[in-house]
Amino acid sequence: MAGPILEVRNLVKQFGGSGLMSRARAGLKAVDGVSFTVTAGDTFGLVGESGCGKTTLARALLYLDPPTAGEVLFQGTALGGLSRAGLRGFRRHMQIVFQDPNGALDPKMSIRASLAEGLANLGVRREERRRRTAEALELVGIQPAHAERYPHEFSGGQKQRITIARALSMDPRLLVLDEPVSNLDVSIQAQIINLLLDLKNRLALTYLFISHDLNLVAYLADRIAVMFRGRIVELGSTPQILSEPLHPYTRRLFASVPRLTGERLAPRMEGDVEEEGPSRASGCRYAERCGRGDLACAANDPELHDTGGGHLVACLQPEKTNQGGLR
Repeated sequence: MAGPILEVRNLVKQFGGSGLMSRARAGLKAVDGVSFTVTAGDTFGLVGESGCGKTTLARALLYLDPPTAGEVLFQGTALGGLSRAGLRGFRRHMQIVFQDPNGALDPKMSIRASLAEGLANLGVRREERRRRTAEALELVGIQPAHAERYPHEFSGGQKQRITIARALSMDPRLLVLDEPVSNLDVSIQAQIINLLLDLKNRLALTYLFISHDLNLVAYLADRIAVMFRGRIVELGSTPQILSEPLHPYTRRLFASVPRLTGERLAPRMEGDVEEEGPSRASGCRYAERCGRGDLACAANDPELHDTGGGHLVACLQPEKTNQGGLR
């Protein structure tokens, strides 16, 4: 069996602040004690609504914006203990594809120059850079003959293919895909997803796929983690999450995804609150929205615990009625 390629242990990313409010002075924990493991060759899905900390987590675990606390191990090596040069050497094997290709590509650089930049920083010789960038473009369906063109000469879908090619040119083992299709038309989304599936099989890649789209994550992922306000509130295999979502927030995500018939994928829980409430100083951070909480929930912030078979949930009263999830 394949072992872990990425281990994230109690990762915290806190942004300092100042201002009149005590919370601002203390700073904001955008990522608050997140732990998970990604197995080599798998697709690990991270799902949650906008603002829950998904992108901050991605940047922290790649040390693009280093974490405040916690550990990240890539193939057993703790990234926090590496020098800048050592980290650069490891980062070539951990590449990220961002949501917006327009922001990821320098409009003043040709496509060839954009793809070759990272290789040049690693000391790769010019002819080798040209060969690897041409191969990467061919892998994503862009003709190498177009490499001297500039980003504005390509469509949105083509630009996202180019950002994928740039990541592949570094010969990565792990790709972090941060909402890679959310800015694209639906028809183009399907093409990019099919491309990613093909590349994963051909190149034996491992994916950390981040999205707010539960349907898409369920389609792609072997395991799913559900994130809410900087914490993972549920984690399990995709069949576990789909057949028996335990956390009320996971069920709320299911309830927001309609079937073709107009029904919801899972019923709302009695008393569920739709609006976002203020952040709690203590207790469960989902308590304002939850229709099942009580005084214990208001006083205790639950940790992830195993309910059986590796299905983890951070809830004092997990829903175990098996009312269904994505079917």
